Amino acid sequence: MEYNKPIAQMQPGDNVEGFYILKNAAVKTSTNGKPFLSGTLADKDASVEVRAWDYAGPVGADGEGKIVKIRGTVSEYRGTTQIVLDRIRLAEPADPVDRSALVPTAPIDSQAAWQEIERFVASMEDRDYQAVCRILLERHGEALRTIPAAKSVHHGFVGGLLMHTRDMLRLADFLAGQYGAVINRDLLLAGTLLHDFAKEQEFARSELGLVTDYSVKGQLLGHLVMGAQEAADAAREAGIPEEKSVLLQHMILSHHGEPEYGAAVRPMCAESELLSEIDIIDSRMEIYREQLAQVPEGAFSGRIFALDKKIYHHA
Repeated sequence: MEYNKPIAQMQPGDNVEGFYILKNAAVKTSTNGKPFLSGTLADKDASVEVRAWDYAGPVGADGEGKIVKIRGTVSEYRGTTQIVLDRIRLAEPADPVDRSALVPTAPIDSQAAWQEIERFVASMEDRDYQAVCRILLERHGEALRTIPAAKSVHHGFVGGLLMHTRDMLRLADFLAGQYGAVINRDLLLAGTLLHDFAKEQEFARSELGLVTDYSVKGQLLGHLVMGAQEAADAAREAGIPEEKSVLLQHMILSHHGEPEYGAAVRPMCAESELLSEIDIIDSRMEIYREQLAQVPEGAFSGRIFALDKKIYHHA
């Protein structure tokens, strides 16, 4: 029996026991009519699917985002590693839990990333767009430093939104120079900075700072609509021209590209088109980074839901 073994090091046949984060969980019914637990465990570096057959509790969806203690056997099913659980319970206050080994955080210097974002804002020549950015940075700065950018698909760790925003701003700055004939750099930078700010309101987070669900407002409105509303409020506070306010709102409302991907409207200016593509590039490259960390060189991953395919880890 191996205790607190890192998930990335688990191999079929391992007997494991220890503390992990329960990322998601659901009690389902098998084809023979018996209940079973289906879920995902995580530590700071990797995640693994889990199953518990003939399951009667005590942990279910109410345990998502919390630390659990488990015992089980690592196996492989259809090319995917999983743990078949013998036991699972919520961690208790007296348990010897090392949270630093469990809570995933962005692999960046957060203070340096924050300062880089501030420099991008300071570099804007358009004082109207700059003013809106500064108002919203003041309102959301603390959240931007800490919250994940997603529940699970990409950047789903503490500080994920900060990393995602910084990296997108780097791309936006470069591409604004490459396509300067059609791109207003300041509008692109402002839209990039603000595009996901409303995720602070969209997410429900656990005591560990990880996203466990979507808030009522997040489900009814979504971060695109809430973000556009807040940008409009900040624009009124800054007293900027109406057209600039509308352009900022359009950048936020259209950054998912197409309605089937959640966009309220399709991009209709060069800056919103580019923002949509930058968002796709950065989110997909992060998916590759996270997944390849769990795949040995010379091997393929299992099917990755967000990409709808498997990927290859070459040397």
